[in-house]
Amino acid sequence: MKKIGIHIIVLVIGLAAGAFFFGGGKGGDEVGGEHDHDKAGAFTKWTCSMHPQIQQPKPGKCPICGMDLIPLKKGSKKSLRPRELVMSPEARDLARINTVEVKRRLVDAKINMVGKIDYDETRTKTIAAWFPARIDKLYVDYTGIDVRKGDHLAYIYSPELLTAQRELISAIKFKSADVETVKEKLRLWGLSEEKIRTIEESGETDDHMDIDAPFGGIVIRKEVDEGDYVKTGGALFKIADLSKVWVQLDAYESDLPWLRYGQKVEFEVEAVPGKIFEGVVTFISPMLDPKTRTVKVRVNADNADFLLKPDMFVHATAFATLAGGGKVISKDLAGKWIGPMHPEILRDKPGKCPICGMALAKAGELGYSVMKTAEKPPLVVPTSAVLKTGKRSVVYVEIPDKDEPTYEGREILVGPRAGGYYIVEEGLMEGERVVTEGAFKIDSALQILAKPSMMSPDGGGGGGGHDHGGKKKASGGKGGMKMTVYDVSDAFKKQLSAVFGHFFAMQSALADDNAKGTKSAGDQMVKALAGVDMKLLKNDAHMAWMNDLTSIKDGAEKMAAETNLDAQRKLFVVLSKVMATAGMSYAVSFEEPAVVVNCPMAFDGKGADWLQLGEKVRNPYFGKAMIGCGDVKMKMEAPRKGGEHETHGKMKVFQVDEAFKKQLASVYVDYFSIQKSLADDDFVALRKSSKKLEAALEKVDMKLLKGDAHMAWMSQMGEIQKTADAIRKSDKIDTGAGGFSPSVRNLGTHCG
Repeated sequence: MKKIGIHIIVLVIGLAAGAFFFGGGKGGDEVGGEHDHDKAGAFTKWTCSMHPQIQQPKPGKCPICGMDLIPLKKGSKKSLRPRELVMSPEARDLARINTVEVKRRLVDAKINMVGKIDYDETRTKTIAAWFPARIDKLYVDYTGIDVRKGDHLAYIYSPELLTAQRELISAIKFKSADVETVKEKLRLWGLSEEKIRTIEESGETDDHMDIDAPFGGIVIRKEVDEGDYVKTGGALFKIADLSKVWVQLDAYESDLPWLRYGQKVEFEVEAVPGKIFEGVVTFISPMLDPKTRTVKVRVNADNADFLLKPDMFVHATAFATLAGGGKVISKDLAGKWIGPMHPEILRDKPGKCPICGMALAKAGELGYSVMKTAEKPPLVVPTSAVLKTGKRSVVYVEIPDKDEPTYEGREILVGPRAGGYYIVEEGLMEGERVVTEGAFKIDSALQILAKPSMMSPDGGGGGGGHDHGGKKKASGGKGGMKMTVYDVSDAFKKQLSAVFGHFFAMQSALADDNAKGTKSAGDQMVKALAGVDMKLLKNDAHMAWMNDLTSIKDGAEKMAAETNLDAQRKLFVVLSKVMATAGMSYAVSFEEPAVVVNCPMAFDGKGADWLQLGEKVRNPYFGKAMIGCGDVKMKMEAPRKGGEHETHGKMKVFQVDEAFKKQLASVYVDYFSIQKSLADDDFVALRKSSKKLEAALEKVDMKLLKGDAHMAWMSQMGEIQKTADAIRKSDKIDTGAGGFSPSVRNLGTHCG
């Protein structure tokens, strides 16, 4: 089995940033602590929103990150409930806390499916031999020919045909009662009335005849060749009418509640870009595929222009309007009757289906509901407001009529998800406001204050200060992180070191806000890569470098082509991760220590890592504006050659419950399925695997984690969910590959 170097890319555990939006309260009941105020209530202390340990008697700049200091307000005197959090308006704005009102509304579910075009089995027919014969000539001698009714298909020889004609002549000659019987026999054998009349009038027979098409269509299968003998009933040709086709789709089991017989579906094919085709659901399989966890859904579609061809790949979307209790609403079907076998038949009153003769069925009998005017729409909240923790669903509600922004955690019961909304069954009232952005920050802040949080209902946890001044913060614990390190020659390391030299020059140029220097470093890096001799590597190392080279070269070329500083910084995030992996995998050494640094404020609070030379933090994402903002997370040291290298004290490794490891192992199984799907270019399997990954995440019980481990999992769980959801919604294999995040791999390194 081939060894593959595990690309360890260290992600930020950024939830601790909540500590820097919220001050620690005395005894856990107040936020902001006690500070001196004069009788007029004027502020006498100023602090940094990112570094609350900084307290100055007057306005100014934070000595750590250079941000403007803000006034430090006194916390609320009123006792807070255990799961309440009070914050200043300034802290709320910096934490980007957004809320929306809980409303009643009908919501639309958008069900995405993939599949293929198929023949309509009801319009596919086989032409068989009516009597034993020899194929002397084929007029249709290849598949794909479009034939019309009456076209010649083959020229055959048959002694039985000759005998039957003689029987007819004899019966006519002796005026036998069997004349009509023999004529009917010849009709069934495909002889036309004109041919039978000619035999009857001339008395001449023929042991050859043409086989004509009894109907039109596309010849999709040729079962015989010239010279073949066929028996009665032997297949000659299979013809399909492609004016109507089937669309065979795969629907995830979680989407089945919103799919109904007779539902309209829109779909696209790559061969006809921009055109939207429509069809109707005619069959939902009663069987679930246990391997893919999907159900086959068949859609009937018109194909009058013959643009749709069998086996074309299809992206399809069904739409359903949802009410409470899982009802699917269809205003168009109010008082309508549908064909139980043919949904295209829609009538205003009961009757018989003109196609199959079956009695028409009411729309309600086929799973639809028609909403009455007096009924209330369901209560809904955006999906971004709900924190899913196993079977529990949590929201943070804004408490009204408070002097300062106040939020309370609440467990709710949600129904099905419809697009960007969850239907709320219990726990919220119309008009309340829920947090849609920043809920994780609120929850982590409660943990930092050692208060019970909804993600950690037992309370505990906590954290300390966080230094953005460039000092290395001790981390680690028992256990360690393992990765594959390849035994490579010193010559290869020397060539790769030259590449790293230009990479570090690029990082330094970004820190100096120098777009031109960044571009130049990218150019030099591309040239240095051309000087790396792949022949110096053998076996596993060779294979690993081939993969790494593609990523590094792509990143360097993009940096070399970009002149905009903001765009360069976004590209640098990806390139830096790849370079960090390569540096460890090939044990490259440098004159100064190479370190992985993180800034949680980068890119609007999303946070980002980078690799730099030396432990003095030089932030490439903020540059001179906040040059010292960042924490050293890991130091790259020259490992021992070959095999697995174990580092201690460089990455936080959490000791977690075996039950949690078992649940996380299920996540890994689906992660590796995604990896295999990408390697196989299997888009259908990719989307199925990402759906399964999301389901596995739902089953991970966060209550099994405590303190820092709990906070780390919260951060990474959100990243994985986002990635899996992006892959599932993507419409191309390249898009899916772009969303293939290393988050899951990092979980293994954190969780021992």
